[in-house]
Amino acid sequence: MSTRLTYGCHEHAKLPQEVVVAIQRILELNAENQNDPLDVLSDEFNPLDMLNQLFPDEASLTQLETVQARLSQHERDLQGEIDSLKEKLRHDQDPNRMQMIQEMISDLLGQMSRIREKATESEAVVRDITKDIQALDMAKKNLILSMTTLKRLQMLVNALTQLEDQAKEKRYGDVSQTLAVVKQISTFFKPYTSVHRINQVWRRAQQIQGEIRTQLEAEFDTFYLQDPAKPSKPAQIVDACAVADVLGHDVRTHLIDRYVTLELKEYRRIFRATDEAGHLDNISRRYAWFRRVLGTHELELGRVFPSEWKVEWALFTKFVVITRDDLVALLSKAGSSLTIQALLEALRQTIEFESSMAKKWLTPLNEILEASSPPSSPTVQLMSSAFEPHLGVFVDAQDKALADMLATHRASSSKGKPRTSLDATPRDSISTDADAATPQTVLSSSTELFYFYGQSLEQCSKLSTGQTLFDLCMVHKKWLRRYAEDVLAPRSKRPTVQTRRSLDSRFDVADLQQAALLINTADYCQTTALELEENIKEKIQDKFKEKVTLQAERDFAISVSITTLLRELESACEGAFTTMSRMSWEKLNQVTGQSSYVDDLTRAVESFCDIVKPLIQQKKYLRNFFDKACSLVLTKFTNAAVKSRPLREIGGEQLLIDLGVVKSYLMQLPGEALVTQGYTRGLTKSTTRLEALLKVIVTPVDPPEGFILNYTLLIGDASFSNFQKILDLKGTPKTEQNSLLDSFLTITSTKTDLDSTSFLSALDMDPPLTLSSPGSSRVTLPLSTTPIAGSDSIFASLGSPPLSGPPTGSSTDGSTSRGLEQKREVFDIRRFVTFGLRRSETLPTS
Repeated sequence: MSTRLTYGCHEHAKLPQEVVVAIQRILELNAENQNDPLDVLSDEFNPLDMLNQLFPDEASLTQLETVQARLSQHERDLQGEIDSLKEKLRHDQDPNRMQMIQEMISDLLGQMSRIREKATESEAVVRDITKDIQALDMAKKNLILSMTTLKRLQMLVNALTQLEDQAKEKRYGDVSQTLAVVKQISTFFKPYTSVHRINQVWRRAQQIQGEIRTQLEAEFDTFYLQDPAKPSKPAQIVDACAVADVLGHDVRTHLIDRYVTLELKEYRRIFRATDEAGHLDNISRRYAWFRRVLGTHELELGRVFPSEWKVEWALFTKFVVITRDDLVALLSKAGSSLTIQALLEALRQTIEFESSMAKKWLTPLNEILEASSPPSSPTVQLMSSAFEPHLGVFVDAQDKALADMLATHRASSSKGKPRTSLDATPRDSISTDADAATPQTVLSSSTELFYFYGQSLEQCSKLSTGQTLFDLCMVHKKWLRRYAEDVLAPRSKRPTVQTRRSLDSRFDVADLQQAALLINTADYCQTTALELEENIKEKIQDKFKEKVTLQAERDFAISVSITTLLRELESACEGAFTTMSRMSWEKLNQVTGQSSYVDDLTRAVESFCDIVKPLIQQKKYLRNFFDKACSLVLTKFTNAAVKSRPLREIGGEQLLIDLGVVKSYLMQLPGEALVTQGYTRGLTKSTTRLEALLKVIVTPVDPPEGFILNYTLLIGDASFSNFQKILDLKGTPKTEQNSLLDSFLTITSTKTDLDSTSFLSALDMDPPLTLSSPGSSRVTLPLSTTPIAGSDSIFASLGSPPLSGPPTGSSTDGSTSRGLEQKREVFDIRRFVTFGLRRSETLPTS
């Protein structure tokens, strides 16, 4: 193996980048084409690599003198090149040379100044030469403009004379053409009105236009109110319309308004609000009258108007304005005496009439009203909008109908079925009788509710898509929650009188069927409510779309139904945990394998889950149930262990064995198809904390230093009260606790890395054995979602999995668990057994 020369690296001065670039430019060096590493201007040059290149092995050291001579020659060449460059630089910086350059620059500036002066003189000479030519050009332009102006003035005077003659003879076809010419030529003379003669002609043109406008108004009045004995000529009115267009848009608008006013004059007289014909129940007569007038207009007078005038639109718009004002007055006057039948009938006829008009002209009514409204005034509103403030009676009627419809279901749900004692035992299947009826999938009341929702929504959308539809949506939202609270929730509550006479793990299969039916019903409600929400958003106006949501009501229905199953599971496990809480651990002399209550517990949970699995249709709710069931079992296990203290060392070892069995069983409980990473991770985290607690209890108190050190390693805090809890759980005598507490304070005072709290800080030393008891409402289960307001007991914290994301326990990033770490309860047993609490001082999560 060859021996490499090694040399220590040394610090070297770094050249600024701009200096390196300047050197490369002066010496004409190209860094990419440098073959010799010594010629490269870089801070990355390493002499060690260079020496290893020159002397790759020990034998190459014989060429040391040759290499040294070559390097010396290269150094002399570089020095010579440097000397030549210095000499050149000295020559370029000669003071005499710099002075000569400055003198040359001064001469150049002087020449430029002289050239500028000569150019100015040349421009003055040229301007003097062309002065006469410019004057002649200006005279030519003025002469041409004068001739053109006189010619146009002559044309204007002649056109005015012709226009007067044509207007007197009522030749409106010629008047429209001549008037257009007069107006076009008049615009040319507008800047010259200060000239007396031109001003006279201008004023004469304006006067003639005014006379023609007055003549047209009289002509149209005669046509509108024509005498049958002296009928007007339609062709003459058609030409008069062309003259009105030439006169301007205001003339056309005035003539149309005059016509519309005369046509609807009779309507105002007949359908006064004080007369019987103007009452709300005669609204159909209004629309029939307008259809007759519109038909007469299209067959007779309306045929003379140009189509672009849209006279029928103006006639309809004016009718809408008058009718809407009358409807507003009639509805306000009716007040509370207005019946829902009369209101809906009038609104239905109004909507049908408006739809027929839109269909007739193949144009949306909003566009018709906007096109016929004056530019300076707001757009006319539809007649049906007058009913909007009074449609509250319709919403109230729907509210009352829903209340009546659900009254019977609420009454039947509130009647609890007393639980029989031990006659109902868990079975592996619901029913094997071939003649048995097909089990009910969802409650019929839910289908009735949403059928009514669909009918009322369809009816309301035909009446209004604004505030009324939004108010109806709020009614639907209210009764969907009422349905969950008054129909689903009462069915989920257990009877207040328990007839159990033993502690065996028995449960009623009918109750489980009922609970599964509630979950399937809640799933139906959630899916159908989502469709209802989307349907409302499609129909409602844009300004209300963002306010329409039924998310909270959908989630509440699911949470109520899952709560039912958890109550039944708690009841099934009640016997096993009662036995556990009554164990005398201090009397144990040795560990004898798993305890008997563990078998009872696993059998009860397994039987329960075997019945529940085929009953629930959606797997996401099964996953949600298993997440919360795992939390429930671990919470009750912890409470029973605390309740059964003192534990002693042997009792702690026995509980460790029992916990391992329970953990192994819970790990396999959902099955391969339903187990998730979140479920496994949460279960492991909860049992790890409980194992840490039991390991501290198992540790002997002698020597005290070892016991306290083990506590700080496993629990990780310096809390005096938490250490006191450990001593109480171990059953340490009060006489020994004082010395141990003193030693704890002495040792932990030197350990500044310990925190003041841990998961033991939330451990309640007097927990309720039955979590669904009234006193246990403070408890929060692991893997729980947002607590549902109004729920009682431990199950208040059990929410439903969001439809937009994975089910509870299925998250792979632990986001569900982390969201709960920021919440604290008065009695937060989550600190000890929940999957959702995270603390910086706890052990890393697996």
